[in-house]
Amino acid sequence: MIQGAAVAQVDEQRHANRFEQLGPMLRSPNVYRTASGAPGHQYWQQKADYEIAVELNDENQSIRGKEKVTYYNQSPDPLAYLWLQLDQNQRDKDSETPKMSASSIQPKMSLRQLQGIIWHDMDLGLKIYSVLDEDGNEIPATVNQTMMRLDLAQPLKPGERFTFHIEWSFNIHDRMSFIGGRPGYEYFEEDGNYLYTMSEWFPRMAVYSDFEGWQNKQFVGRGEFALVFGDYQVSITVPADHMVGATGVLQNPQEVLSSKEMERWNQAKTTFDKPVIIRTQDEAEKLEKGKASTKKTWVYHAENVRDFAWTSSRKFIWDAMAVKLGDKEVMAMSYYAKEANPLWEQYSTRVVAHTLKSYSARTFDYPYPVAISVEATNGMEYPMICFNYGRPDTDGTYTAAIKYGMISVIIHEVGHNFFPMIVNSDERQWTWMDEGLNTFMQFLAEQEWERGYPSRRGPAHKIAPYMRSEKHLLEPIMTNSENIIQFGPNAYAKPATALNILRETVMGRDLFDHAFKTYAQRWMFKHPTPDDLFRTLEDASAVDLDWFWRGWFYGTDPVDIAIQEVSWYKIDNKKPAEVKAEQRAAYEREESYISRSRNADAIPETYVEKDPEAADFYNSYDQFRVAPEDERAYQNFINSLSPDERAMLESGLNFYEIKFENVGGLVMPIILEFQYEDGTSELERIPAQIWRLDEYQVSKVFAKEKMVKQIVLDPYRETADINETNNYWPRQFKPSKFEMFKQQMPARGTSAGPNPMRRN
Repeated sequence: MIQGAAVAQVDEQRHANRFEQLGPMLRSPNVYRTASGAPGHQYWQQKADYEIAVELNDENQSIRGKEKVTYYNQSPDPLAYLWLQLDQNQRDKDSETPKMSASSIQPKMSLRQLQGIIWHDMDLGLKIYSVLDEDGNEIPATVNQTMMRLDLAQPLKPGERFTFHIEWSFNIHDRMSFIGGRPGYEYFEEDGNYLYTMSEWFPRMAVYSDFEGWQNKQFVGRGEFALVFGDYQVSITVPADHMVGATGVLQNPQEVLSSKEMERWNQAKTTFDKPVIIRTQDEAEKLEKGKASTKKTWVYHAENVRDFAWTSSRKFIWDAMAVKLGDKEVMAMSYYAKEANPLWEQYSTRVVAHTLKSYSARTFDYPYPVAISVEATNGMEYPMICFNYGRPDTDGTYTAAIKYGMISVIIHEVGHNFFPMIVNSDERQWTWMDEGLNTFMQFLAEQEWERGYPSRRGPAHKIAPYMRSEKHLLEPIMTNSENIIQFGPNAYAKPATALNILRETVMGRDLFDHAFKTYAQRWMFKHPTPDDLFRTLEDASAVDLDWFWRGWFYGTDPVDIAIQEVSWYKIDNKKPAEVKAEQRAAYEREESYISRSRNADAIPETYVEKDPEAADFYNSYDQFRVAPEDERAYQNFINSLSPDERAMLESGLNFYEIKFENVGGLVMPIILEFQYEDGTSELERIPAQIWRLDEYQVSKVFAKEKMVKQIVLDPYRETADINETNNYWPRQFKPSKFEMFKQQMPARGTSAGPNPMRRN
């Protein structure tokens, strides 16, 4: 018996837990969300359109903007107030973020670490100058940290719209400093220029949904965003020598691009095999040497997006290429400074194009007109644009880690266009719904980019160290973003691994791919919840996965399945003479042992020996002689067999009874490799449902024509088993005092004790 916590509960209920349906753990189906996981016939969601004019001040690193928001109440509820997100306030000097973060002094600390502890006293909060309605009347506004409530004079009724105006500004922070974060600027001391990545930069509507009402949880840095779809018209005024990239399509290229750049841009639109450089490195380096005194306004338009981000710098090199997706063409493009070359010129836009093709094949054709990658020493995603890591050394050389790290982060951030920019989950509550799903898709795209690609996350065995962690360091995947200790493994790696296991081991690729595509297409441009994902994957595949969601998403148990015992049996098909001969040999061995072990002189002559007339038939009978009735009984038995039974009797099959122990607690399929004495091998796959009636111990018999030399559990490391030392028979290691494994395997050519398989 293996001494484990899971199997110690011998006297407790051993089933009807892990295989029960999720039931009340999921929201009840309704007219908005069906039991199948699809949007209901009365599904609704809100909409918000924006018209924004913003100006970048490159002298003091600040922006000032005005926006017009038109909010459409498409819910069945009257709304007395509206909530907006003011994410920039997370960096305000009075932010709650540093106050709710534990801190301690270590023996050695950098000045940056100390700065992070005391936070800062810089003026980085959002300044709201006015909030007015269409008639110019002030709207009562209450700012609570990163949220702002607008109190309406009259409730906004279902089917109505409300338009308001906000004027605001803030100082942009140095994202390379201890403050960090997604948006901000990077300063290049060598040439005195800035590279701006502007996100979370304007007051934007919070989500009001059928399942939660207002999503107005505070933004404290980790949990990202729940946002509303809408159309954007954004005018961005910057120094005239800056290049601007943004969400959406540039509306006035003739006004902001040179004639050469226009010519190259038009060439890129019809070039599908490689990127076309629109602003070259030489041209960007010339612009770095001076600063324009005039300004230009870049106008971008985007439809049906949940957010808007942009980037600006005179340092930018720009390249682009066209990508064919279905019946439309998409522009893949990159913006990067010379410091990012030669890596970015060679790889970035090609990786963008590859990602669009890979993700589209498994979800839906990418619906937006552009996809942009910006080199910004960090990684973050927004509709049609993302900021990515991957800068070589100053001499232009780079390690394999930098190269593959750059490719991976570009795939990941571009992939976020699908999850959550289009399949629009609530990142503030369920980080894993965008990060986990996207990391899974990233893994597939990486493997399609290059055979043997060094993926960090996705393969099952790579999550085992995390699942081996002490219990107090683990939380279920279904945990709020701000409450996770090991954020990367929990929100990125474990759900990605779970989906990979579903695809490769539990469901199979065909069923999984169809179901996953069904989920993506059902919920594109909508607001799904975990319930909708769980239900859709079952609905579209006819595979009951409640046990899987329970274990992988609602629990913290690890996978540790052990081979406890192996017993070998052969069918007893001996003829009567062979049976009697074996019995005689056994008897003689026993008699010989008795004779050698006793003092024969001490035993007196028996009564029968003294009086032969006391003997009868049985005293002279040879009990090991084959009698005619033995032959008749055997022949009658043979004649009673059907052809199939006769074939079984003569098959010579080897029967291996294997007892398995669920040490870790997380039920999973049992995958076995039988390695035979002739050098061949065979794989057996047993579904997880074998554990239904006993979730801790189970046995299974396997009939094999060949003699088994070795048995390996989970030979391809598909299940994330945290202890592979108990996955072998015979054991390939010396057991420690903690590994009390009993092995029961008779010598070859004998039966394993009393043989129930003999039929006579």
